[in-house]
Amino acid sequence: MNLEIRRLVFFILFLSVGVIFTARLFYMQVIDDKWIERAAEVSQKRINIKPPRGVMFDRNGNKVVANKTYYNLMFVENQIKDFDTVAFAKLLEITPSEITERFEAIRSSLDRKTKDRKTGKDTIVNDYRRYLPYAFIKELSSDEIARIAIDLNNFPGFYEEAISMRDYPFPYGANIFGYLNEIRPEELNADRYFYRIGDVIGRAGIERYYEKQLRGQKGTRFIISSARGKMVANFAGGKLDTAAVQGPPLTLGIDIELQGYGELLMQNKLGSIVAIEPSSGEILAMVSSPTFDPNNLVGARNIRKNYNQLVLDSLKPLFPRPIKAEYPPGSIFKVVQALAGLQEGVITENTSFPCTRSMVGCHNHPTAQNIQQAIQFSCNPYFYYQVRRFIQQGKFNNPFKDAAHGLHLWEKYMHSFGLGVKLETDIYGVLAGVIPNVAFYDKWYGKNRWQWSTIRSNSIGQGEVKVTPLQMANLAAIFANGGYFYMPHLVSSIGDDGPLPEFRVKHKTMVDEKHFPAIAEGMRRVVNESGGTARRAKINDITVAGKTGTAQNPHGEDHSVFIAFAPVEEPKIAIAVFIENAGFGGTWAAPIASLMIEKYIKRTVSDKLKEERILNANLLP
Repeated sequence: MNLEIRRLVFFILFLSVGVIFTARLFYMQVIDDKWIERAAEVSQKRINIKPPRGVMFDRNGNKVVANKTYYNLMFVENQIKDFDTVAFAKLLEITPSEITERFEAIRSSLDRKTKDRKTGKDTIVNDYRRYLPYAFIKELSSDEIARIAIDLNNFPGFYEEAISMRDYPFPYGANIFGYLNEIRPEELNADRYFYRIGDVIGRAGIERYYEKQLRGQKGTRFIISSARGKMVANFAGGKLDTAAVQGPPLTLGIDIELQGYGELLMQNKLGSIVAIEPSSGEILAMVSSPTFDPNNLVGARNIRKNYNQLVLDSLKPLFPRPIKAEYPPGSIFKVVQALAGLQEGVITENTSFPCTRSMVGCHNHPTAQNIQQAIQFSCNPYFYYQVRRFIQQGKFNNPFKDAAHGLHLWEKYMHSFGLGVKLETDIYGVLAGVIPNVAFYDKWYGKNRWQWSTIRSNSIGQGEVKVTPLQMANLAAIFANGGYFYMPHLVSSIGDDGPLPEFRVKHKTMVDEKHFPAIAEGMRRVVNESGGTARRAKINDITVAGKTGTAQNPHGEDHSVFIAFAPVEEPKIAIAVFIENAGFGGTWAAPIASLMIEKYIKRTVSDKLKEERILNANLLP
């Protein structure tokens, strides 16, 4: 009996101890915030070290994106003691009420919406913790922090933290580089290993596309601290510490001098210039006009000051025209039509068509006796006849089915030239343009209710066709290369590793190389011979091949378009210029392209009168 009682007592005692410990553990982990804070304090002994972002150089070794040191004034609330609000406000040259307001704003900024597990209703949770560091004032310059640093010791819990921010030695290329901005909650949740609250992340351009390379690798430092939170020593003598590694430098294909020159030429004009090195696909310049100094969006203070002004500007300086503006290509599209026609055998190099102006308006020129002259004179009726042969090849007796068959084939050719598809470049936000297909017209007109005569405006780059300036420049690179292109890209090397592998792949069109010399000759005549539509693009000692376009604009003056490559013998640059509301392509776009070509190849410009005319022109609508 005594044994049974002993067993019962022992069991009750054992059960009681278990219940007490379980209850105590539950209280510590769930109910008492003090233990949550204590656990967090322990975790703070692991310090993450952020490296500076990788810098960028242009193709000639000029540093175009650098880092500059700024400072955050940090605080940890549970370390603040005997705080004199009036004295601190005087030090910062603000009012005591602003001190209070700033503390409140920091706390409320960490509110987040979540769902209550029991009720399913939205509730607000605040992630502010008294033991964590927060920025009281961000992005102080060296002079600003120096003014307050000498008295900062009088305010326990406050300290300075050096941060790295971007600096642009050249005030060009804002649409290329992008900018940095504070990380959003969803981005933070996606990668909590690297980022913390208040970190910045690439928001656009190269900064966004190459974020993972530019941010580098964070380091870790483990420390032993005293009961008062002061560092005593490195944990394990620093054996567990890892060094932060700066992101690799990026070498760009951009020529910053050429970029700046292009932005200068495009002042008081709306539009784009895109220049590409045909042999590599590297983008030499990508001008979006109007533009702005990239330094205007460095740091939260500048962004708050300048971003809304840029958004509200009616000329849309934040809109990246080279990749997002979709325009009718106009007569530059005739070159692609000619190549597709030659490949399909619906024309030969010596095919001639009458210049039937009753079919469509045209310039005063002799009848084109061959494809070279058709390009030289930019004969509209010629390409109406040629594309009709392509679309209506007589494969079917039913003209509607025949047109659908021809258009499907035509679409495939256009896609092979990078039209109607997104160019898989290292730029975010690239649009595909529009190459209308069978489904497009079936939806618009109805199945078996359209044929070539319905869609004939596409023959000369009007109608429903739309392309971006980047695609136009890529066309010029294809003509320069004789039938292939490398995907246009901005970064030519990540560290010493070269570009991303996808930018080393040669993309061939559906047109054989043998058809391109005749096209190049026609484009050479456009610039260099009588009757050509781009005589203002001629350069005395550089042979330029090009094609003008005048893109019809239902909302105002026509757009001025020109694409070119040079030198014809060994192309080093392919270029597209698009000027909104500027009229005939040979008047404005062509001379701008020639100035850019000469500037890149010779590093100077010989025709100062041409340059002065462009610089003084105000073509804003």
